[in-house]
Amino acid sequence: MKVLVTDPIADAGIARLREAGHEVETAYGVAGEELLAAVADADGLLVRSGTEVTESVFEAAPDLVIVGRAGIGVDNIDIDAATDHGVVVANAPAGNVRAAAEHTVGMTFATARSIPQAHDRLRDGEWAKGAFLGTEINNKTLGVVGFGRVGQEVAKRLGGLGMDVVAFDPYISEERADQLGAQLVDDLRECLERADFLSIHTPLTEETAHMIGEEELAQIEDGYVINCARGGIVDEAALAAAVEDGVLRGAAVDVFEDEPVSPDNPLLDVDDVVVTPHLGASTEAAQENVATSIAEQVLAAFEGEPVTNALNAPSVEESAYRTIRPYIDLAETAGKIAVQLFDDRFERVEVEYAGAIAEEDVELVTASALKGVFEPLEWQVNAVNAPRIADERGIDVSETKTRRAEDFQSLVTVRVSANGEDVSVCGTQFAGDDPRIVRIDGFRVDAVPYGHMLVARNEDVPGVIGFIGTVFGEHDINIAGMFNGRETIGGEALSVYTLDDPVTDDVLERLDEHPNITETKYISLVEDD
Repeated sequence: MKVLVTDPIADAGIARLREAGHEVETAYGVAGEELLAAVADADGLLVRSGTEVTESVFEAAPDLVIVGRAGIGVDNIDIDAATDHGVVVANAPAGNVRAAAEHTVGMTFATARSIPQAHDRLRDGEWAKGAFLGTEINNKTLGVVGFGRVGQEVAKRLGGLGMDVVAFDPYISEERADQLGAQLVDDLRECLERADFLSIHTPLTEETAHMIGEEELAQIEDGYVINCARGGIVDEAALAAAVEDGVLRGAAVDVFEDEPVSPDNPLLDVDDVVVTPHLGASTEAAQENVATSIAEQVLAAFEGEPVTNALNAPSVEESAYRTIRPYIDLAETAGKIAVQLFDDRFERVEVEYAGAIAEEDVELVTASALKGVFEPLEWQVNAVNAPRIADERGIDVSETKTRRAEDFQSLVTVRVSANGEDVSVCGTQFAGDDPRIVRIDGFRVDAVPYGHMLVARNEDVPGVIGFIGTVFGEHDINIAGMFNGRETIGGEALSVYTLDDPVTDDVLERLDEHPNITETKYISLVEDD
């Protein structure tokens, strides 16, 4: 497969992709029509912050499987458009965590002790010892806005140097904050008012853009602001004014709303603002880490395996993946069978887990079940966009779990329904990779899902199975396996035939002529059949 790299990444990441046998093309700095032309035949796209990955990019790249961001921030990638096109978006959040945290700590000391300013004065020949009266961080309060990986690492380091830590993050548990010695507060204002030093570590989103403005900065009176997260979270003009007017003692900024930063940016003209050109992740180790991390995720996407740091698709821990992996394909197959048996518009999809599988994280399995349901309808679907397709089409999706699984260790059931009618298909895994369909609409069967299938409902009387076999023989359709289930002797029966060949409409018409056959359904599990 072909991977296009449009921003410089460490050679180790490119080498990993090439070692796996993939073609890697570098086209640094391309944009506009050049970018669209370059990505047209790409299966993977690797970027940093310099490439704008818009909807036009996804429209121009029909084979694109994954966009990987060698770093954390993905505000340059249209994730909604990626999801609509079934493209995984992944980042490498762990690779540069230590580097970003260390840079934040360095910037905290730099602004607290005016290190760059004193350096410049001394280089200019002035011994300005009395001009700089610094602030000790010991016994001061560090406010952390955004208590994710980097925020937590910053809290560990500065907390260990004698700072009290308060954190604002609506997505972090109080238990986790307690483990790190931080007090979690429910209100941003409280975090700002208590902070002597405010360190920002949120992603840039519509909700966080200019989250820290003039009013918020006034609440940190006589304190310091450090932003090594993303430009645009802090109103730059308001921050420059707050420092220049003495509302704040100082600030340290590594990221800017527009990069490279414009020479007329107001932050560059304020003496007590320390600035660096987005150096948070600029260490040799960090660059190699994020490059190899994102390369591994590209390889996983190409292999159809879960992408560890996918932002718009279900992901799962590697240890848990080994347990659920056999059920991913099984759920997809059960979905394909159920929707073809239903053969009508459906309004609801239910995925039920019973037994040991119910103890696992099954989000990826459910997405695969939806993929199976939607795929026979010729919708462009995969595990990335299946949940969104369900939402857009007004299809209700539910997931239930129970520890009881009757005669099996684990069961996965996919049920489609509408207007009081439903079809359910239940599957399990025998030892090793041995998938079986064990129940269809309550009828117990033991069918190996394979290629082509015929499901027949009939009265349980002699001659029906023989008739079906004869018709198949007349049309050169080879039977790979046959499985029969019934309610009572002489009652309704359901039989499943796995076949080596497709079943045509004339075969179905011939089967339906039999007076004891009530319904036949042809199921194709073959792509592009």
